[in-house]
Amino acid sequence: MFAKPKTASEPASRFNPRNRPRSGGGDNALQGVLDALKKPYVAPGLAFGAFVVCLVAFLNLAGDPDAGSPSVRITLDRPKPVTAHVDDGDPQSQALTMDGQGQFSDGFDAGDSDAASATAPVDTTAVITLPGDAGPTAAPAGVAAAAAASPLPKAPIAGLFQTTATGPLPNIGPNGMAPASAYARPFRSDGRPMVALVVGGLGLNAETTKQAIEQLPPAVTLSFVPYTVNLQSWIDLARAAGHEVMVEVPMQPVNYPDNDPGPQTLLANARNDDLTAHMLWALSRCTGYFAVSNYQGAAFFKDKAGFTTFLATLKARGIGFIDDGQARDAQGAWARATADRVVDNQINAQAILAQLTGLEATAKTRGQALGTGMAFPVTLAVAQKWTQSLDGKGIQLAPASAMMHQ
Repeated sequence: MFAKPKTASEPASRFNPRNRPRSGGGDNALQGVLDALKKPYVAPGLAFGAFVVCLVAFLNLAGDPDAGSPSVRITLDRPKPVTAHVDDGDPQSQALTMDGQGQFSDGFDAGDSDAASATAPVDTTAVITLPGDAGPTAAPAGVAAAAAASPLPKAPIAGLFQTTATGPLPNIGPNGMAPASAYARPFRSDGRPMVALVVGGLGLNAETTKQAIEQLPPAVTLSFVPYTVNLQSWIDLARAAGHEVMVEVPMQPVNYPDNDPGPQTLLANARNDDLTAHMLWALSRCTGYFAVSNYQGAAFFKDKAGFTTFLATLKARGIGFIDDGQARDAQGAWARATADRVVDNQINAQAILAQLTGLEATAKTRGQALGTGMAFPVTLAVAQKWTQSLDGKGIQLAPASAMMHQ
């Protein structure tokens, strides 16, 4: 009924820990882990933790396509900002310039000292990959060499200008030589289809202006904004690099005055003396150009009387006129051409390249084609590479003056 009491004769060794069977320490640890895993929620918790670790590692690798590639970290010195000087009341001080992402930025001039300070190199490089490119390529040395080998005569040429209070006005020489031919880039057709390209909006942004002058082939025609400070220095640099040049005449757009090209704009239905005064201001801003081009002007071109005065003034002074296509249907010409395409209505590399390819097709069909564009960084980059490809396609790059007819 009651348990039997222990007696002294029973061996005490059964309660002595030192007499228990020995086992290895590793076996004890493994047994402890196994015992812990048998407890509720321990094994699922460990599995979930392992899943989270793997997921985080996967996301880090997937979010960085170069995670498994060797990398080098470098420090670049940002260029110092360029000091700008713009004419008082210049309406285009924030126009005609864009950064590499296609966003408008403040425009600036060539400067007000000399050409060297105006065109000081900026230590930056923009790489734009075009559709189908294998990778970025450096500007060919042949472009600079060709420009250095084919400079145009320094302007003004004696007998082709008239000194006035506002500046030198172009004039037909006593021997009948007109600035339209004297200042044009010499050209001879080799019988292949011809394409010409005008790059405009130059002078307000020193960096893009310098890029256009130095990196585009000499056969590309450059067009400058008359509001540019120290405009003659830019004209001289462009001609020294082999480029023929034009000056842009601001003209009234359809949405004027909300869109105002500036105080010297040629207005539709303006008094004849006002119109002439604005024209002579633009023509006297510099010398060495063979033609003028329009900056806007859709409304002005509808004014037949004003446009007739405009063309008559150019003819009297021996200056040609090349428009961006808006004056295609306007009648009356002396030395005249109109563009087939504006190549950068959409400011992205693929769209610009498509427009330039369209010029090639027009040239092959009609024998020649003329395109215009603005000095946006992406336009300059695409145009530079495109011009390098023309010879291999059986197309001759020509200056815009070669497209003019009388």
